[in-house]
Amino acid sequence: MARELKPATQIDARTKALALWYTAPRECNLNEVTLPTLGPDDCLLTTLWSGVSRGTERLVCEGRVPASEHERMRAPFQEGAFPFPVKYGYCAVGRVDAGPQDLFGRIAFCLHPHQDRFVAPRSRLVPVPDTVPARRAILAANMETALNAHWDAGSGPADRIVIVGGGVLGLLVAWLAARLPGAEVTLVDVEPSRAALAAKLGFRFALPDAAPRDADIVFHASATAAGLATAIASAGTEARIVELSWYGEGAVPAALGGAFHARRLQLISSQVGLVSASRRARWDYARRAQAAMALLADDRLDSLITNEIAFRDLAQRLPGLLAPGASGLTAAICYETQP
Repeated sequence: MARELKPATQIDARTKALALWYTAPRECNLNEVTLPTLGPDDCLLTTLWSGVSRGTERLVCEGRVPASEHERMRAPFQEGAFPFPVKYGYCAVGRVDAGPQDLFGRIAFCLHPHQDRFVAPRSRLVPVPDTVPARRAILAANMETALNAHWDAGSGPADRIVIVGGGVLGLLVAWLAARLPGAEVTLVDVEPSRAALAAKLGFRFALPDAAPRDADIVFHASATAAGLATAIASAGTEARIVELSWYGEGAVPAALGGAFHARRLQLISSQVGLVSASRRARWDYARRAQAAMALLADDRLDSLITNEIAFRDLAQRLPGLLAPGASGLTAAICYETQP
C-alpha cells in the first residue's frame, strides 16, 4: 500500500527537514520529514550539495526497478519502498552542525537522499579533504564505482583500454585508466561532443564505427545493447569485458555469436555493493570511500558537472533532467540558496 506523504508546509527548524520523494512515474515532490533524535555518535548535517545519478535515478523516477531487486537496490537512509513513494539518492555533501566535537564544522560526504538537513552516524560520513571542493565531492560515489571497476578488471600499465559509454561513470573509468603509465585509453561514445571532454581529461575518443580493436580490457557503461556489441567487438583475444551498466527491467540482447567464443572473451559484471575480490581481504568500505574521495582532487573533473539546480526547484525540474535523451552529465543540487 502506498504511503501517504505530508506535503511541505512550514518546517520546524529543530526537528523537520525537506526531502525529495519520487511519488509516481516521472513525478516528484518535496515533502516534510521528521529528523531522528541524535545519538552520541550521530551528526546533524546541513546539506550544501547533492548529485543526481542519472542512470540509477532515471530507473527509480520511471518506476523501472525490477521487483527482484527492490531490496538490493535500497539506498542507505532510503525511506518508502519501490516503486513509489520512495525517498532515494546517494550523493550528498553537507556541513556538520551538531554531533561529536571533532567533526563540528567539517564538510562530509554521505550516501543520503536529496534532503536539506539530515542525521547520520559518523561512521557513514566520508570527510571531504581541503583539496576537494564540496561541489565536486558529489562525484565520490561514481568515483568509488569506477575504482572498484578497475580492481575487477585488473587494469595495468601499458594496457590498451577501451571504455564504451561516455556518461559520468564511463568518463571516470577512462580518467583513472589514463593515469596508468603507458596505457592507451579510448572513450567510445555516440555523442561527438564528448571528444573535447576526453581531450581535456587526457584520453582518446572515437565514435562507435571507429572503435579500437584488440583491446586488453573493455569497460561497457552505455546501458544499451548496441554499446555492449561495440564493447565485445573491441575486445582482443582472451580480453576481459567489464559490464558496468544497470539496465533495470527488460531483457538485453548480447552479441555472443561471431568470434566471441573463438576469441575466448570474458564478460564479467562489476558492482560497487561489494569491494572487489582482488582487494577484499585488505580493503573495507571506509578505506575505499576515502581513496575515491582523495582521487577527486583534480580541477578538470569539474567538467563532469554540467547542470546546477536549486533544491527548491528540484521537484519541478528533475523529471525533465531524467527524461530519455536529456543532455548533460552530473546535475549538482544547490541548497545554499534556501531562505
